[in-house]
Amino acid sequence: MKPSSHAAMVLCLTSLIGCGDSESSGGSGDGGPGSGSTGSGTTGGSGPGSGGGGAVDVTPTGWRDNAPAAGYAGGCLVPPEAQLEDVSLPDTVVGDGSAASCTADAFIDAVAGGGTITFDCGPDPLTITLDRPAKVVNDTGPEIVIDGGGLVTLSGGGNSRILYMNTCDPDQIWTTPECQNQDHPRLTVQNLTFIDGNSTGEDEYDGGGAIWVRGGRFKIINSRFFNNTCVDTGPDVGGAGVRVFSQYDAQPVHVVNSTFGGGPEFGNVCSNGGALSSIQVSWNIINSLLSYNRAIGNGGNPAEPGTPGGGSGGAIYNDGNTMTLSLCGSLVEYNEVSAFGSAIFFVSNDKTGDVAISDSVITNNIGGSWYPTVPQISGHAETPIVLTNSTVE
Repeated sequence: MKPSSHAAMVLCLTSLIGCGDSESSGGSGDGGPGSGSTGSGTTGGSGPGSGGGGAVDVTPTGWRDNAPAAGYAGGCLVPPEAQLEDVSLPDTVVGDGSAASCTADAFIDAVAGGGTITFDCGPDPLTITLDRPAKVVNDTGPEIVIDGGGLVTLSGGGNSRILYMNTCDPDQIWTTPECQNQDHPRLTVQNLTFIDGNSTGEDEYDGGGAIWVRGGRFKIINSRFFNNTCVDTGPDVGGAGVRVFSQYDAQPVHVVNSTFGGGPEFGNVCSNGGALSSIQVSWNIINSLLSYNRAIGNGGNPAEPGTPGGGSGGAIYNDGNTMTLSLCGSLVEYNEVSAFGSAIFFVSNDKTGDVAISDSVITNNIGGSWYPTVPQISGHAETPIVLTNSTVE
């Protein structure tokens, strides 16, 4: 798969985004870091370019007044398939207009029922704290949309993962014989805040502190992820914010106008992939902020002798074969690792993957080693990393 292109187009998403005017499951080790020299300095330009219409600062206020807003005004255009979903005719509305009616049970039941889900919890920001994950049932779609309207925060209370979808989990119903490569459910989370998700108690499907997804399609729009956690050691587990496997036909997960961390007190923490982690999955990250996330494992992947492994990908951890990581109009800064890839860990085991970074800034990420071609990005020296109008320093 080649890097996504951002062709010239005119797009209006909704009043929240605005208009632009131009322009398989199963992990494997990385084979160990190479010995290439560390790159340096600024490559390919001087920071984000104009790229068309900018991301609008949505500023959902569902948690703390001083919390970072959703997204980064990077100015990249959003392709049609990554737009907000229409929620004008919801299948389920959580709540009856009062805050008290918006309970964890009501939300969990709504997700199990599928379809388009919105909230009516009154005019003020509201946090719904879950004591168990909301789980998608695979035959209730095919489209499943959860829209918080910029007012709803979903919390794991520091004890629970928040949202789970797995097309290969028989408890959630198998709908095709090829569960790892099916086009449904197609899950969208938008205009939401996810806080205090914690998957450390999950044994079978680990990682994914806030959200864990396998199969179908998945995208994130106008959303924020704060203080989510997953297991703190292990060589191939991660994604304090989000963990993803096996997207249909190797199509990318879209992350648009969203924030992971954003401030020292808001960062997400896991063994690997402080914000995002995946196996055999491509990503298209647009106008987003990933900062102050941490990969705190010890020993890398494969784990060095005498260590439990982990500690790679301060913001992003990608492992697999033919896959693409595309960043446009995004800021990746102040993430931290103990092993490899202070900003990004991208290992294509068969050397067929590639990274495309445009109109973005990657700066001030902390720690790590094994930077054969570009600072703060760990991967095989043979992996193409194309930088366009971007700063890496």
